[in-house]
Amino acid sequence: MTSYALRYVILNNQIGSKRTSHRVLFLFACHFDPSNEQKCYNKKAMKKIIIVVGVLILVGVGIFYIRRDVASQPDYKNISYQIESQSVMLKDGVDEVSIVSGSSTKSITRYFGNETKGDVNGDGIPDLVFLLTQENGGSATFYYVVAAFQNEKGGYTGTNAVLLGDRIAPQTTEFRDGEIIVNYADRKAGDPMTTKPSVGVSKYLKVVDNQLIEVSQ
Repeated sequence: MTSYALRYVILNNQIGSKRTSHRVLFLFACHFDPSNEQKCYNKKAMKKIIIVVGVLILVGVGIFYIRRDVASQPDYKNISYQIESQSVMLKDGVDEVSIVSGSSTKSITRYFGNETKGDVNGDGIPDLVFLLTQENGGSATFYYVVAAFQNEKGGYTGTNAVLLGDRIAPQTTEFRDGEIIVNYADRKAGDPMTTKPSVGVSKYLKVVDNQLIEVSQ
């Protein structure tokens, strides 16, 4: 006991920290006293376990906060878009508002689909382009193309909508060479709305200053 106490004092003076001295004393005792070998081994193993568990906890906490942050970001079916200069807020892909306050007639905007993915605004993050429909109480069903810009956290911001037509027949949506291409069938000029769409149309669009605009070909 005396020899160990003496060694403790010497080490304490050299290092100047009681906590550090205990740590050094333990290793010193392990080295000079073979009877402590199993105790030393158990403590070293326990330290390794504590370090591994600590790392796993830190990783788990990091993953939790990353997922929570991503989950808190709005997806493209739950954000607003500008249709005919009016803000339309989708909830699960649908928006319903009364056309006149107190009226049962509603303007209904719905997610239609025909998605395509691509970096349409040039920020290096893939965005989405798709179609919306809007009904305003009559027989018309207007089709619009919109874009949803994705940010680095996985959330989205909606753009303005560009009108395609009334009761058209959508086909495909593409993103190619920096342009959005919407393909659909429409009627000939002068055809009644009862005529089935049969004329192929391709509308070309680009994003300029975060606005979706039609471009000529």
